[in-house]
Amino acid sequence: MQENAIKKYPTIGCCGIDCGLCPRYHTDGASRCPGCSGKNFNEKHPSCSIITCCFKKRGLETCADCDEFTCQKLKNWDSADSFVTHRNSISNLKRIRQNGLVAFIAQQKIRVQLLRELIEHYDDGRSKSFYCLSAALLPINDIKTAIKKMKSHTAAEKDKKLLAKMLKDTFKDIAESNGIELVYRRKA
Repeated sequence: MQENAIKKYPTIGCCGIDCGLCPRYHTDGASRCPGCSGKNFNEKHPSCSIITCCFKKRGLETCADCDEFTCQKLKNWDSADSFVTHRNSISNLKRIRQNGLVAFIAQQKIRVQLLRELIEHYDDGRSKSFYCLSAALLPINDIKTAIKKMKSHTAAEKDKKLLAKMLKDTFKDIAESNGIELVYRRKA
């Protein structure tokens, strides 16, 4: 495989990370990430041993397609986070293995579209990372319901800071009721 080859689906990492739900994927400018082995990926990221093994050496889109899944490289991969949560990485790969990558990407596209709506209409300049985390972890229908609720506010209530606070509070309530922690987990 070519060193600068581009994955067909860069919004899902070889490792199962939801690259399409990362704050850097939704950034304008030079720091924008193109997703896992997307166009110009090598210019944006340091070398990744998982990409090297999965995509560059084996020609696979994700580790879910590998005969050695789950290998040592993925051990504890979902226990800490980077710019994007790793929490769903292994379960994403298991879903891909069970249902196929195309079915997974279809579900992920829904989450990415919801995230774009959150960023476009409800980002107060300080909420993008929180919305990315929420879009990755919260149930899709709960996100849709929360957005619908925000759209029902009158023009006088449509101050972005106020809406962002209300939406964050709603997402925190949803997370709590589902036993989900909406924080990035750093390595100990």
